[in-house]
Amino acid sequence: MFKTASLYIIYIFTIITLSVIPAEASNVIVELSGEMKQGGYILGKTGPNNSVELDGKVLSVSDSGHFVFGFSRDDNQLHTLVVRNSEGKAFTKIFTPETRSYNIQRVEGIAKKIMQPNPVAVARAKKDSTQVKAARANFSHDTAFSSGFVAPIDGTITGVFGSQRFYNGVPKSPHYGLDYAGKTGDPVKAPANGTIVLYEPDMFYSGGTMIIDHGYGITSSFLHLSDSYVKVGDKVTQGDVVAAVGSSGRATGPHLDWRINWFQMRLDPMLVLRAKPIK
Repeated sequence: MFKTASLYIIYIFTIITLSVIPAEASNVIVELSGEMKQGGYILGKTGPNNSVELDGKVLSVSDSGHFVFGFSRDDNQLHTLVVRNSEGKAFTKIFTPETRSYNIQRVEGIAKKIMQPNPVAVARAKKDSTQVKAARANFSHDTAFSSGFVAPIDGTITGVFGSQRFYNGVPKSPHYGLDYAGKTGDPVKAPANGTIVLYEPDMFYSGGTMIIDHGYGITSSFLHLSDSYVKVGDKVTQGDVVAAVGSSGRATGPHLDWRINWFQMRLDPMLVLRAKPIK
């Protein structure tokens, strides 16, 4: 137990959740769920009238007191979380995300002509990227993120967050999602409630691409789809079938690539699945 300006806080750590519980009801209440590691997703709850800052940046707090933030794949920075109530009392936590090891593969002997990007492909990919970034930049007051996530497909995981290949010593972009094995046409379900903010059937790299907004900057992206059963603007409920597995874009076979973002920051969907909701 720690005492700071009459503020008492007890820390309780588990592998999956981190909770902060006050000794007295009059103190600042802060609850955190998730894993403080690279690629991590942290769900928080406090009083709805409290303010929350991460590294000096104000985070939005819902009417129910929920807020959310995360860490990038290679984040090794020191962070400061500050929660203040209307009386000016503050809870402060300083931390660095736990470092992770990723699956790295090195492939040599690739022909130079294969290593050289096609200018037409590069231009098209940039256009696609602009659309995706715009969809992920959206902020909504939907609090679906606070109720937890489920896997979007019943399938074997064949690819994980953070893995990366080096071709002839040149690093390619890391993999930022979870890959699920599947057959073309297999149903893809909404992992949480939300709103469809993008569907494009033929992006250069990702093929059929869908983005669902779960609120407060949290979005799901589905890549390589063969079909969509919803349209932009539709509201979906956790478990609704929204799309079908495919092999569109630059995929070597049918599978689902599911990604989670906090605005433009890529998070590990596995860590999102393991974060418990805070009631």
